Amino acid sequence: MGQRITRANGEASRRRILDAAAAIAGERGYVGTSINDVATASGLPKSSIYWHFSDKDALFAAVIEDSYDQWLDEFNIRAGSRTLSPAELVVLMHDSLASFPAFLRFGQLVTLERHESELSARAKFVEIRRRSLHNMAALFAKATGTDDATAASIASVALALVDGAFLARAAGEHTLDDSSVLGRALEGYIASVT
Repeated sequence: MGQRITRANGEASRRRILDAAAAIAGERGYVGTSINDVATASGLPKSSIYWHFSDKDALFAAVIEDSYDQWLDEFNIRAGSRTLSPAELVVLMHDSLASFPAFLRFGQLVTLERHESELSARAKFVEIRRRSLHNMAALFAKATGTDDATAASIASVALALVDGAFLARAAGEHTLDDSSVLGRALEGYIASVT
């Protein structure tokens, strides 16, 4: 029984650390966030953070993976068992990211910041994006009957639309509040390449 309590406490501590790191990094970026900040926000000592994560970079790679997993769960719940058209898929991606923006916000920040060496956090975000593009391209190839190269192009445009809409929303622009615009834009692109 003691091991279960220890494991539960460890998982709860890890969750508090990840949530605190995501909140702080979403506002300040990688460079502007310290382990001390995360310790203060989580209410845990620095030793707890280092027990779970070897260093700041490992923590931030875990934040990206964790927030992606949370977003993906939300996306799958919203999608259900439906087969989505490309337009429906891009709208659902956009709308579900509005509920879980930490993944995209922090991933973009860590990707855009310059560092002396490659960060695990940046590598994790880039790897997730590559995997997502590959999965989207497979779905788009099936939905549109296009070849792999065209489907990959459609996936890239879909992701660029979501990225752009996310940035516009973060900047306080409300021109894309109706996310169906993204679906129509993608449909226009698909029509131009098929």
